[in-house]
Amino acid sequence: MVIDFYYFSPTGGTKKTGEIFSRALSKEVRMIDLGKREEREKAPEGDLIVAAAPVFGGRIPALAAEKMGKLKGAGKRAVTIAVYGTRAYEDALLELNEVMEQAGFSIVASGAFVAQHSMAPEIGSGRPDEQDAAELREFAGKVLKKLDRGEEKKVQVPGMHPYKPAMKVAAAPLSLDNCILCGNCERVCPTGAIKIESGKIVTILEKCILCAACVKSCEKQARILPPPVKAHTQELLAPLREVRRENEIFL
Repeated sequence: MVIDFYYFSPTGGTKKTGEIFSRALSKEVRMIDLGKREEREKAPEGDLIVAAAPVFGGRIPALAAEKMGKLKGAGKRAVTIAVYGTRAYEDALLELNEVMEQAGFSIVASGAFVAQHSMAPEIGSGRPDEQDAAELREFAGKVLKKLDRGEEKKVQVPGMHPYKPAMKVAAAPLSLDNCILCGNCERVCPTGAIKIESGKIVTILEKCILCAACVKSCEKQARILPPPVKAHTQELLAPLREVRRENEIFL
């Protein structure tokens, strides 16, 4: 069986989670990174599609929804995975399923899994860890059994209509004085919000989705969240520092 694994993973947690699951399903996995601006969405060709997206404020990123919505499902079977940073996934998994269904896919299973928080790495630190990996592999085994049985049961996931409002971006990451203008942040930005102009890094707030891809990719640690944003996020999420949120699956 060939798996087409579509993912949007600015800081790597969603990719790692979905790849563990996909490779537990099959040795043949085709990786399609929806965060790369230069790549067009590749038409689904595999026997099973895995679609994974991170949760931003209880929703999936609009960019991920847009790209997944352009795929031609043509009745192909799909598994959806929402990856969140411990707080909550709220309407994200429902939204992801509905995007995929509207694109013509048949959802056979869904999961909500925890990864390290992109803006507050101390929350969910190290996840997905070995326990998560074991649960992902167990989930894959259950999906394979369901496919073998030919079950047509519709997958029901939590979420509400209308979806909660999308997260608003009030401030974008900043570049520090030790920035060497290597251009890496510009290359990895999925929305093209970052430019190098007149020897300076310029970030277009209207395009920024606060995904932290630029922060994660900076080898000099010269790209940071604005201190007030980081402080507010850490204060808001502090009660979750010792919480181990359980993963959830839906078959």
